[in-house]
Amino acid sequence: MTQTAQITAPAGSSPPAPPRAGRARRAGLGERAVPYLLLAPAVITMLVLLGWPAIQVVGISFRKLDLGELVRGEIVWVGFDNYRAVLADPEVWAITLRTVLFTAACVAATVLAGLLIAILMRHVSTTVRVAIQVCLVLAWATPILATTTVFQWIFDQQYGILNKTLVKLGFDSFAGFSWFSSGASTLTVIGLLIVWQAVPFVCFTIYAGLLAAPRELYEAAAIDGASAWQSFATVSWPAIRALVTLATFLSVIWDFKVFAQVWAIRQGGPDGESTTLPLLLYLKGIAGRHFGVASAIAVLMIIVLLVLTARYLQLLLRSREADVS
Repeated sequence: MTQTAQITAPAGSSPPAPPRAGRARRAGLGERAVPYLLLAPAVITMLVLLGWPAIQVVGISFRKLDLGELVRGEIVWVGFDNYRAVLADPEVWAITLRTVLFTAACVAATVLAGLLIAILMRHVSTTVRVAIQVCLVLAWATPILATTTVFQWIFDQQYGILNKTLVKLGFDSFAGFSWFSSGASTLTVIGLLIVWQAVPFVCFTIYAGLLAAPRELYEAAAIDGASAWQSFATVSWPAIRALVTLATFLSVIWDFKVFAQVWAIRQGGPDGESTTLPLLLYLKGIAGRHFGVASAIAVLMIIVLLVLTARYLQLLLRSREADVS
C-alpha cells in the first residue's frame, strides 16, 4: 500500500514555484556559448590575416597575371592553364622531387640529433647539461643570415676553416676543395645549416617529455634487469612518442618551405641544381613577374602541406587511442 507524504505550508504563505525549464535552458546555452565567444576574436583574426590571402592566391592561380596585366589592372581568367603549365614542366617535377628528398633528409637528421642530445642531457651532470642547453639556446637565437654567413666562411674554398682542418688531418685532396661546385654538395651544406638551427627546438621538446617520465619506472626497469635500450623502449619512448611526432610534423612544414638559407647560400645554384620549390616560387613570381604561375605553384605546395597535416592528425589520433587502450 502506497503512502503519500503531505507537506503542510504555513498559513498565509504560498509554496515556491518550480523553476522554469526555459530559463534553465537559456542559462545552459549561455554558458556553453562563452568559450566560443572567447575564441571568436582569435578565430576571426586568423581568418582575416590568413584565410583571405589564401583565397586571393587561389583566385590568382586561375588568372593570367603578369607585369602587364598587373599594371593595367586587367583580369584575364585562364582556368587551369597555369596548373597545366606547371604540371607539364619537367623542371618542376625534378625540383619537387629534390625538395621532398631534401626535406626528408633534413627532418630525419634534425629529429635524430635532437633525440640523441635530449637523451644525453637526461644522463649527464647538471654542469654539463647547463652548458649544452646554453649552446643550444645560442644556436637557436642566432639570426638566420648571421648563421648563414658563418657557414659560408666555414665552407669557403680558399679560407674556410673546414678545408684547412681536413688538410692538417692528412686529407690533402680537400686543399682548395669547393663545397659549392655541385648541387648535391651545396644542398648538403644548406642541410647542415638547417639542422644546426632546428635541433635546439626539437631537443628541448623531447627533453621535456623525458623529464615527465617518472623516475620510479626507470628504477623498476633496472631492478628487472632491463638493458638501456629496453628501458628506453618501455619507459622513455611512450613518454616522448607524441612529442617526437609533433616535432617531426613541424620540422616537415618548416623544412619544406625553407627559403632564406637556400637563397643566401647560392641563390639556387650552381646552374639551378640546389633550387627548391619555395625558391622556384620566388623566381617565377617575383623575379619572373609570372604571378599566376607562381600562385599555382603555391596552391600545389599548400595541398602537399594539407596532406601532411592530415597524416599528422591521423598519427596523433592513433597514438592517443593506443595510450587509452
